[in-house]
Amino acid sequence: MNDYTWRKSGRSGKVNCVEVALSAEFAAVRDSKAPESGHLVVDSTSWRRFLAGLKAGRYDRDLG
Repeated sequence: MNDYTWRKSGRSGKVNCVEVALSAEFAAVRDSKAPESGHLVVDSTSWRRFLAGLKAGRYDRDLG
């Protein structure tokens, strides 16, 4: 995983967030506060489905 570029959302500002490393075959996700703690790897198809769900509001919930 050291050969991949980890990116954090520009929307996170100075707040700690998750980071993502992408390749043609997979997406890896890790906690930016503790990158040494490991990462989760999912295949690229699952990652695209997850992003589509986010954009569609499938995971939104009222926290108020």
